[in-house]
Amino acid sequence: MTHHQSFTDRAHAAARMYAEEHKAGKLSRREFLTRATALGVAAPAAYGLIGLTAPTPALAQDKPMGGTLRMQMETLALKDPRLFDWSEMGNFARGWLEYLVEYEPDGSLRGMLLESWEANEDASQFTLHVRPGATWNNGDAFTADDVIFNLERWCDGTVEGNSMATRMAQLMDPETSMVREGAIEKVDDQTVVLNLSAPDISIIVNMADYPASIVHPSYDGGDPSDNPIGTGPYLPEENQVGVRQVLVKNTDHSWWGTEVYGGPYLDRIEYIDYGTDPSAIVSAVESEEIDATYQSQGDFIEIFDSLGWEKSEAITASTLVMRFNQDSEPYGVKEVRNAILMAVDNAVVLELGYNDLGTVAENHHVCPIHPEYAELPPMTVDPEAAMALLEEAGHADTEFDLISIDDDWQAASCDAVAAQMRDAGMNVKRTVLPGSTFWNDWLKYPFSATEWNMRPLGVQILNLAYRTGASWNETAFSNEEFDALLDEANGIADAEARSEVMAKLETIMQEQGVTIQPYWRSLYRHFRPGVLGAEMHPTFEHHHYKWAVES
Repeated sequence: MTHHQSFTDRAHAAARMYAEEHKAGKLSRREFLTRATALGVAAPAAYGLIGLTAPTPALAQDKPMGGTLRMQMETLALKDPRLFDWSEMGNFARGWLEYLVEYEPDGSLRGMLLESWEANEDASQFTLHVRPGATWNNGDAFTADDVIFNLERWCDGTVEGNSMATRMAQLMDPETSMVREGAIEKVDDQTVVLNLSAPDISIIVNMADYPASIVHPSYDGGDPSDNPIGTGPYLPEENQVGVRQVLVKNTDHSWWGTEVYGGPYLDRIEYIDYGTDPSAIVSAVESEEIDATYQSQGDFIEIFDSLGWEKSEAITASTLVMRFNQDSEPYGVKEVRNAILMAVDNAVVLELGYNDLGTVAENHHVCPIHPEYAELPPMTVDPEAAMALLEEAGHADTEFDLISIDDDWQAASCDAVAAQMRDAGMNVKRTVLPGSTFWNDWLKYPFSATEWNMRPLGVQILNLAYRTGASWNETAFSNEEFDALLDEANGIADAEARSEVMAKLETIMQEQGVTIQPYWRSLYRHFRPGVLGAEMHPTFEHHHYKWAVES
């Protein structure tokens, strides 16, 4: 038996075990597909293990060629992709910068610049197989050297804001904050082996996240649209921050993916920025300036419905987090954080802030749709006890300034939190900032709200947002017990066993009062009849090569 066959057999054995858990009702279909495909089982085979046939993607002849799709979206300045901190950045750059793997709406992972991959039995070693025939738009072949170049960039923890370093921790040397010697092994031009320092079930899933864009070895670290060498089918034609970003089909270079996945169909994609006021987007729809929304929110969902547009819904673990920066007083005091949490009923925040279009969350940022979610006892909401605790901490008269962006649903959610705090007797100020101001310092505010996208695994979120020193740790939360438990959870492939550790992690989050994390959002997108393939993705991804329009 070859090394490749051994890995494949182990992956399928693990997938068969997961399939039995799914049939027993312990795993949802989405959870099963994510876990099985992350280990290297192809989606059709994974579906077969649970007695289903994988959905068949539309072929080229099933979609019309040509045309323009205009989508409303905030257009943000680009930077080094590993520093991307908003999905909108990744979605524009996705026209020419692709990914090793792609997260599908059904929860499965499929190869893009990787054709396939396999994990060993304990997910401590992964073998990556480069896509044959993939090419850069300058004519260079895409090879294992390009994969290694990007992996080494991701593993550079000395670069401030590089969130990929958090995701690649098991490939890094903690002493140097760089890639560890022997962690990445080139077998040949089409094969790379990753030797992890500890098991990590999330490493392939992390390669699908939006900061994991694959750049050419000539990339110099600036705005990637300035010299758009990539492997994708489009090129940037216009990049006006706050106004418009435009992608056009690259007619000078054939896209490698056409023979594999079909497409691209559109000639042109325009992202148009109308700011954060949903009424401006409604006006754009009524005047036929756009063909699709980036996302539809709150009361405006019914308005778009009434205009005759089609609606796409995605059930996700996307959320809004009102977090305390523990490096800022008085939020370094645990009793202050606990008091504020005790004053807030999350169900009220969901109702008033997001029109009940989701499910109530539990202040620990792990969702019931995550495979390792652990159910905890109900939280206590007690405004009188909250104020008593605040008085005991010596902060009864302290003013709390809750900062949010001027986005409709985020501002409304923060208003609901502030109102409940005031009802408890707390002194609360609300500050609402335009996006251009808010985004400049989003990691630094003492008490503010941040939108968080879904990640397929609960451990991914905790690694990114709450591990000591993580580049996206906006709470400044640092807890040795939490970090150690998270290390343990990362190495447990079985979700049921991992949930036992997750229960401890969730409990620490609640007891330490790390965040108000009130609800899980359902996501919506509207588009005019005739728009094809642009349904809402659970992690906001735009797969441009799937999009088409009927005339």
